[in-house]
Amino acid sequence: MAKIRVAVIFGGKSNEHDVSVVSAAHVIRSIMSSENESYDVTCIGITKKGHWLKYIGSVEDIENGSWEKHPDNTPCILSPDPIHKGFITLDEDGTFTRLKIDVIFPVLHGKNGEDGTIQGIFQMAEIPFVGCNLISSANCMDKDITHTILEAHGIKTAKWVSILFSEMGQLDEKCDKMEQELGYPMYVKPANCGSSVGISKAHDRDELKAGIKAAFSHDKKVVVEEEIVGVECECAVMGNDTPFASTVGEISAANEFYDYDAKYNNTGSQTFIPARIAGESIDEIRDTAIKGYKAMGCSGLARADFFLCKDGRVILNEINTLPGHTKISMFPQLMEHEGISCPEQEDRLIRLALERSEAAYE
Repeated sequence: MAKIRVAVIFGGKSNEHDVSVVSAAHVIRSIMSSENESYDVTCIGITKKGHWLKYIGSVEDIENGSWEKHPDNTPCILSPDPIHKGFITLDEDGTFTRLKIDVIFPVLHGKNGEDGTIQGIFQMAEIPFVGCNLISSANCMDKDITHTILEAHGIKTAKWVSILFSEMGQLDEKCDKMEQELGYPMYVKPANCGSSVGISKAHDRDELKAGIKAAFSHDKKVVVEEEIVGVECECAVMGNDTPFASTVGEISAANEFYDYDAKYNNTGSQTFIPARIAGESIDEIRDTAIKGYKAMGCSGLARADFFLCKDGRVILNEINTLPGHTKISMFPQLMEHEGISCPEQEDRLIRLALERSEAAYE
């Protein structure tokens, strides 16, 4: 029986490029493990400048970032034409070769990776792919839209106020509204960034203005949220129409809040699986994770991030549609706790992609 041809895409122009390559190494090793003998893996790397390359070197060089210098890298593009069903490579002699693919596994974080842009190309090409579709990816990436949809479905989120870059001329009026509706301290976030990139905490108006200006270096829309004090929890969700949720993990951040440095660089951050909270709270978070997953139209996988307040309120903070797959990432750890090994996780995600594709194009 022919093997299923899987293209793992990694890297990208996002400010989360360095996390993506580490996640990709984990995913590739899992797919190529002895547990998964039905797959043939093709590696497609996207440089920080946006160049697409077919890569045939070691997984270790993907992980350490030196893959871009491999002498046998071949320029390639993903054809949006369904007739090609894959990539077009430019060979050394100037000829073009078609590289047919059965399913794509994007391991891309942040902009141009989990915001619906690349998912739109996959959908145009009619190639099955792991993870959420264009619409749900875009909606989950935009924190303002996420709040709006979740609130409409009766799911509790933090109070928020959004501001566009075009409204900077009314910054003082916007700050007035934020102070009236949210109060200090507040969290300032680019609307469309993952891994806590560009987030700051404001204790007064000067810090608020500075945080907003800094956040605009990452996106043209900024979301300012009230502070929620509680236990930071995460829940992994997998599935299409009938998703299931893992147990709940707890984050103990080394920094004042779980920013990019606390996630990936500061060894003082700790995770606890299962979370050190009451069983009924775990059940409520799992139920809310599935409700939010469905409300946002997710499929394949996602990680839902929560706050559990002292008064028992469960606040859904955000839904990450392409969560990290590094050795310290919560999604694979939570699924392993459910008895699903990393190779089995990747196998299930690929099968879910193929299942969804059959339903969409039959």
